[in-house]
Amino acid sequence: MRADDVAQSALLDVQAQDTSIAQLIHRRDSLPELANIAELEQRRKDLDGQRIEADTAVSDLTREQKKADAEVETVKTRRERDENRLNSGEITNPKDLESLQHELVALERRISTLEDEELEVMERLEEAQSSLSGVMADLHALDTDLKHATDARDAAVVQIDGQLDAARTDRQQVVSQVPDDLLALYEKVRTAKGGMGAAALRARSCEGCRLEINSADLREIAAADEGEVLRCPECDRILVLTAESGL
Repeated sequence: MRADDVAQSALLDVQAQDTSIAQLIHRRDSLPELANIAELEQRRKDLDGQRIEADTAVSDLTREQKKADAEVETVKTRRERDENRLNSGEITNPKDLESLQHELVALERRISTLEDEELEVMERLEEAQSSLSGVMADLHALDTDLKHATDARDAAVVQIDGQLDAARTDRQQVVSQVPDDLLALYEKVRTAKGGMGAAALRARSCEGCRLEINSADLREIAAADEGEVLRCPECDRILVLTAESGL
């Protein structure tokens, strides 16, 4: 394959733009904000799990407190009814009076026990509500941090995308100077060689593999016909001669 010096020199410009584009894409895909966002999102997921647990505990204890309140009120209502019967004078039978008095004593003990249980539930509910409030406050702070990190990421992406657009525009301008067959070869080699398909020969070394070319290979390169598309004997990339090739 043959291509004039202008086309081969333009191919180096294409490679430079492709390298710049690849670097920009890598930079965009590995922004520190991305790792920060991922960490914050994981922390938020963990916190949201704690929120669900705390919210469930509050709901369960709220129902338990209502149940305890209702039980206390039921027993108190029964005590009030018995006290009214006792004070009304309508019960004159000594055994009935004694039985009612015993029942009132038992009701008092039951009320005391229920109120203790009710107080314990209220204390547990207060702790659960405090825990839920703490988790909600942490979530709010985390959401603020997450928004700041997301805004920073978006700003960085916009900046890099602008640079990518400029690099792609520059590439489009120089790629028109490269013949189709040379460009096709370049793309094939670039795909096989991890993004670098063409490299300059400078100071007797290939800038693609960074290896110095031995004297025998250099003599063959120097003896090649003008315009011949050369390949690096070490890495097989397209090798473009320059004024600093050292031939």
